[in-house]
Amino acid sequence: MKKTNITRLLTVMVISLGLFFPLQIHAAKVKLSFDHFYDNAELHEALKALEDAYPEFMEVKSLAKTIQGRDIWSVILNNATTGPAEQKPGYYIDGNIHGNEIQGTEVALYAIWYLLENYGKSDLATRLLDEKAFYIIPTMNPDAREYFINKEDYYRTGFIPLDEDRDGVADEDPAEDLNGDGFITQMRKKDPDGMYRLHPEDSRILIPVRPGEKGEYSLLGQEGIDNDGDGLINEDGLGGYDMNRNYGFNWQPNYVQQGAGEYPFCFPETIATRDFLLANPNIMGAQNFHNSGGMILRPPGAKNMGDLPMADTAIYDYIGKNGEKILPGYRYIVIYKDLYTVYGGSIDFFVNVLGAYTFSNELDMSPTFSFPIGGEQGGEVEQDPEMIRMRAILDQVRQMEYHDLVLLGEHYMDWTPYTHPLYGEIEIGGMTKFGSRVPPLFQLADTCHRNAAFCFYHADQLPRLNFENIQVKKIDKNLYQIDMAITNTRVTPTISSIAVQKKIHRADRFKIVGTASLLAAGILTDKYRGTTQKIDTRDDSVWITSGVSSFGTLNLRLLVKGKGEIELIYDSLKGGTYTTTATLK
Repeated sequence: MKKTNITRLLTVMVISLGLFFPLQIHAAKVKLSFDHFYDNAELHEALKALEDAYPEFMEVKSLAKTIQGRDIWSVILNNATTGPAEQKPGYYIDGNIHGNEIQGTEVALYAIWYLLENYGKSDLATRLLDEKAFYIIPTMNPDAREYFINKEDYYRTGFIPLDEDRDGVADEDPAEDLNGDGFITQMRKKDPDGMYRLHPEDSRILIPVRPGEKGEYSLLGQEGIDNDGDGLINEDGLGGYDMNRNYGFNWQPNYVQQGAGEYPFCFPETIATRDFLLANPNIMGAQNFHNSGGMILRPPGAKNMGDLPMADTAIYDYIGKNGEKILPGYRYIVIYKDLYTVYGGSIDFFVNVLGAYTFSNELDMSPTFSFPIGGEQGGEVEQDPEMIRMRAILDQVRQMEYHDLVLLGEHYMDWTPYTHPLYGEIEIGGMTKFGSRVPPLFQLADTCHRNAAFCFYHADQLPRLNFENIQVKKIDKNLYQIDMAITNTRVTPTISSIAVQKKIHRADRFKIVGTASLLAAGILTDKYRGTTQKIDTRDDSVWITSGVSSFGTLNLRLLVKGKGEIELIYDSLKGGTYTTTATLK
């Protein structure tokens, strides 16, 4: 292994170990550790402990039950003393939508814990809980999570019974732990006609042969037998659907995208999430946690949707490129251009139905991966078969070096002989489910802290408005002109460009309340010449269809009739509600 790689790994270890004991943990009301994965019982216990310790900030509710009867827990964080949640910009987090992508739950839990434990100690945590509302689903897939943590096998899907091999019986031929070592790993068999041969320096590694070369082994997939006698192995395991292909925007059926389900929102997990989101329309920023690869993904998920409006792209670029600084090694990329096509994904639902700026982080960049998915330096994907083969070999060699030198043998099972009822003499072994995709436990705290920090940065960049330069000018008896500026000190506008284009949700509303009536209003387009663009008034209100822009200012001129003190209220569905006063005298 190159010296630079070893240095990088040691640096990660030092940083990660240091994060196990942040300064605040010793004085914490609720002491949680982020050096292990929480099963469902532990997760619920942690959430309830936090709710009991911080009832003024936190509410925990079950959104629904899974097929196996587990609760899908939701969390709302808000400081009610600074206003109701629905009158603040909302930020949403979910994790573990895929059952083999579990660490998003720990990131979500860490984010909750950090904000609560640091309120009043950290300016950022205090500001966020005072000014924003947080909506969090730590695990969308508690059934598969339980399997990953406490069972031999793991599943990406939820567990609605599906007859994947169409033999009239559902879920009857899953993978199995044949050799009883507690893990379901891989099977391989010596085969002179196989597509692989042993690496000359490490017999644990199988390398692809070149065309025309003689092979030594065949890979047979996960451990398992032919349970239903149809000649196939492991072809009908538990579940079989993909929640992140089941959202009701740009959805495509199973024959286009496997796992999409019979129709959008046909699964209990996606139904529960949809209803939670629609019940909280103030959500303006969001984060979905997946794994792996170290990526900050932005929409769109499919080319057929076209790209985002330029103004929205600029918002994503601002946040995503700063995210690369928070998450060293992570790449900020576009899903369909730089990764693969996703139809019916949650991220496009958030953007096109909710009008919310949403990222999807692929957690935990592999320290052994030799090249980006999109090719070197963001170029085209490598097409040369020999180059692909050599890189695949290099990745395996680095993986075993990392396993030996850093993981210290913890997540690899040596190849051992086994007599299989169909294949005869085979070998079983390879990397366990904890050896890839999820971080080693010494690194988990680093994953949690940095990705939570990215969420906090994004949430802090949601709209934050101020009233400035309020000037009241008496024109006649009980008749006043009021000029004011409403400024946005953050990069996120109060309404996204795509929401404006598609009329996704209501416009922002400015209104006056008190002993006066609003006669006329306009946007002040030139404060020096006093020119305005008229806005229709109704019920002492005006509607601001484009909201307040990124780092922008909305200059208003009002004609008001009345006397005394009045309230000036800017009410944005996703940008928050802001109030100040003016006196007519």
